[in-house]
Amino acid sequence: MLNGWFLWFILFWVVTMIGLLAIGGFFMFRKFLKRMPKEDGMSELDWQDYYIKKTKHLWPTDLKLLLEELVEPVPELFRDIARQKIAGKIGELAYNEKAKKITKDHVIKGYIIATPKRDHKFLVKKLNEQNIDITPYKQYFPQ
Repeated sequence: MLNGWFLWFILFWVVTMIGLLAIGGFFMFRKFLKRMPKEDGMSELDWQDYYIKKTKHLWPTDLKLLLEELVEPVPELFRDIARQKIAGKIGELAYNEKAKKITKDHVIKGYIIATPKRDHKFLVKKLNEQNIDITPYKQYFPQ
């Protein structure tokens, strides 16, 4: 029979595996929900890809570099996802304005809007490091 340290090892392993499966399932379910089509027939990720494709040619090189610097604090594992989400929001802003090219203003607005509220402290810090005045963008921070 199981007893002593081996029993505790098995119990620890079972709890660990259930926890890891629950965490993985949570993130997979979130991704699944983002892929679900909305009333218009397109999902959040479909719209994000649409705006990126429509505005890809509007990006100047210096603003691509600025976007890279802004997503630098994001952990490397999540950086590509964050970059895509922010670029999609920037593209949406530029597309809706029918802009001829993406400007620094679009990048900062999109960066603020696409960033979760819990990360705004780090966002403000990063913008201050870049010597970007956030006063004109205060309205884009959720209250």
